[in-house]
Amino acid sequence: MTRQISFDEVKKHNNKDSVWIVIHNDVYDVTSYLEEHPGGEEALLDVAGKDGTQAFEDVGHSEDARTVMKKFKIGTLPPSEQSGSSNVTNCSNLKWAIVALAGAIVVGIVIKKYLS
Repeated sequence: MTRQISFDEVKKHNNKDSVWIVIHNDVYDVTSYLEEHPGGEEALLDVAGKDGTQAFEDVGHSEDARTVMKKFKIGTLPPSEQSGSSNVTNCSNLKWAIVALAGAIVVGIVIKKYLS
């Protein structure tokens, strides 16, 4: 069974000595990962003791990054404190789909112009 950790407890871990972050309602202790994080330790310290879901998804982490983070999971927020963070993933995916569609339209216009 997954350990339930309150958001009040997460908030206490907001400095270089102890960095806990909530991502998609799961709690991660990334203290030991500060020096290894490819985006630098500041990226993690900015969301220490907070919900970092939006920041995590905005960066567009790879599947490898999502696999690496699993080893830092220490628990989950209690159901009463969980947010609908799955919507953040859907919004992030929609954002990238719109960017891809816009890019395809531009490429199509350029090709049509030069082939005419």
